[in-house]
Amino acid sequence: MKTVVLGGYGNFGARICRALAPSPGIELIIAGRDLDKASALARACGHGAVAARIDIHDPQLTQALRALGAELVIHTAGPFQQQDYGTALATAAAGAHYIDLADGRRFVCDFPAALDDAFRRQQRIAITGASSVPAMSSAVVDHLSAGWRSIASIEMCIAPAQTAPRGVATMSAVLSYCGAPIQVWQDGRWTTQLGWAAPVTVAYARLRPRLASLCDIPDLELFPAHYAGVRTVMFRAALETGISQRGMAALAGLRRLGLVRHPERFAGLLNRAADGLNFLGSALGGMVVRVHGVDGAGMPARRAWHIAADNDHGPEIPCMAAVLLARRLAAGTLGAVGAYTSVGQLTLAEFEPEFAKWGMVTDLGE
Repeated sequence: MKTVVLGGYGNFGARICRALAPSPGIELIIAGRDLDKASALARACGHGAVAARIDIHDPQLTQALRALGAELVIHTAGPFQQQDYGTALATAAAGAHYIDLADGRRFVCDFPAALDDAFRRQQRIAITGASSVPAMSSAVVDHLSAGWRSIASIEMCIAPAQTAPRGVATMSAVLSYCGAPIQVWQDGRWTTQLGWAAPVTVAYARLRPRLASLCDIPDLELFPAHYAGVRTVMFRAALETGISQRGMAALAGLRRLGLVRHPERFAGLLNRAADGLNFLGSALGGMVVRVHGVDGAGMPARRAWHIAADNDHGPEIPCMAAVLLARRLAAGTLGAVGAYTSVGQLTLAEFEPEFAKWGMVTDLGE
């Protein structure tokens, strides 16, 4: 399967390319606006990987994908909060399958309704949000609640390592909702809270407790619809250094007061500033997912899943779902045609060999 990775030499794209290059049934094409960078990575990946110059904003994108013989397009060129569905529609028109790493709430949540017809007409599959959320997060929730009668609450928190590589696109995505009002399903009703404001302390199995704040991700909207009866869904992020977390909270306050209208404009500056704090942090990051509900015997139950990623391997986690789904497409084992979110597309067991490859440690707790 000829697989084109858009943004293939970026922070996440390069990791996906390195993982897919030796995968059976996949012919890798590393694509982006800089042909030299794409070519260098293709040489490093080996296994017949080739490079191509492609700009996702090119009005001739469909023709470019057809010329490459694309059978699968993996879109990693974020931030998705500021994108429309042009790349996905061009992919459908080219007759290829589509996967992306989108974490933009509207982009992911509105994706099936906007694109299902286009991909069904082509008899192709499109999956959005093939990343830590909601692909892996939903796999974890399904695992923790297996056999339960109901789920009452889902709480998730990601805790990146301070020294792990960060991309400007990721920083821009994060800043886009810093201080912005976010709809959160809490105690059975929608409430409005501010992104990155009001930090709280979150505990982990193998990391020290950290301050964490609300993030706007698709799970906040998808999970109340997918898990019938759930009354609370929360997702937070916890930066390793307290000064960074409090700085984000302060920026959220400035936006609420109208003193800073578009924090994402400072993505490059703040990304460089974050590097200057690396001496205060470590290479250890992780994530925790906690669920509360009623088990199969009708008794109250609580379960938690933790993952710890050392040696700055944390950024591999957001890439795993796209890799797993691409391999399943190449093997012909991925579901029906049409456009879908990644909720429920993978099981936690499918992720576990990827965790092991990077020496990541998981813990289950009652």
